[in-house]
Amino acid sequence: MKKGMKKSLITLLLFIALLIVWNQTEAKVSGPQTIHLRLMETTDLHGNMIGFDYEDRKKTVEFGLSRTASLIKQARNESQNSLLFDNGDILEGNGLDEYAYRSHPLDMANIHPVFKAMNTLLYDAATVGNHEFNYGIDFMEASLSGANFPYVNANIYVEDRNQLDEDDLNYFNPYTILEKEVTDTSGQKHKLNVGVIGFITPIVAEWNKEYFRGNLKVKNIKETAEHFIPIMKSKGADIIVALAHTGLQSDKGLDEKKGNSVHALSKVKGIDAILFGHSHSVFPVKDELQKLPGIDLKTGTINGTAAVQAGYWGNHLGLIDLKIIYQDGEWKVKSSLSSIRPVYRTLNKKSREVIPADPLMEQIMKKDHNDALDYLKNKK
Repeated sequence: MKKGMKKSLITLLLFIALLIVWNQTEAKVSGPQTIHLRLMETTDLHGNMIGFDYEDRKKTVEFGLSRTASLIKQARNESQNSLLFDNGDILEGNGLDEYAYRSHPLDMANIHPVFKAMNTLLYDAATVGNHEFNYGIDFMEASLSGANFPYVNANIYVEDRNQLDEDDLNYFNPYTILEKEVTDTSGQKHKLNVGVIGFITPIVAEWNKEYFRGNLKVKNIKETAEHFIPIMKSKGADIIVALAHTGLQSDKGLDEKKGNSVHALSKVKGIDAILFGHSHSVFPVKDELQKLPGIDLKTGTINGTAAVQAGYWGNHLGLIDLKIIYQDGEWKVKSSLSSIRPVYRTLNKKSREVIPADPLMEQIMKKDHNDALDYLKNKK
């Protein structure tokens, strides 16, 4: 090798070595790779797709997904990475839902009205609530088929009339793992595997016993979570989000209260965030019912696990902002902050809108809304 070429090669190798050292030093100075991920929740919508009170036959600013939709779009614009979930109770509860059950044929070309609205918002996943069963299993299945997003539930099983757990079959897919492309704080893109699992209060089997008896059974929430969370981790879930249609505390009518509340679920190792509903409350908020041990209302954690509950009928949007870092070869939730955003506020004893309704959703719902009004007017 000629002397000049040898010298150039040595210089190049030294440059590469210095570049590697500089990159390593830069990485140490700048810290671990960091992702900010926003989780958004709606829950207990009960058919309220627009701001209209079907009981009193008048418009309202106090609820309706068309207003929550505006909050969702606003919250998405604020965050580089976000996911949207619903926590169930959508198929029963108001005049629109009743019309959909009594007079609205469901098929591939004519889906349930609530999903005409919800599909426009690009939900990532959802779980079922107890009111999904009020009109029967067949109607529920036909309705949910109109959703453009997956439904998950881990603790409803097919009733097989034996005492063996080993051969039990889940009625729904117990969980899903979403492959989410995210951007870190330095602008680099990554694939984040977000595991999503669903749960429901076992009292659904009592409240809808005419449909559950002989067909379905419901298992303990905490025990079910302890079974599935390790499986989800083994399948590649980087973080795990639980959608829990149950309250902070267990339903009063439950025979088995232990393990069937969000407070109990929050103690399961491996769950990074819990989005919950059912009790029509909000979390985090200063409330006598929320003075349980392990609750931090400032950050919105329960026993160290991020949590949020978004009220009912679309009157709030629930948010959990996660800071996720790459450490020791895996993604870990470093910190979190939970919050709720209302669609209205009360001033001088009057309800004032916080944000206008989304015009696209109102337009999409116009025909079904008018058909529902006609149905209610003419029903005997």
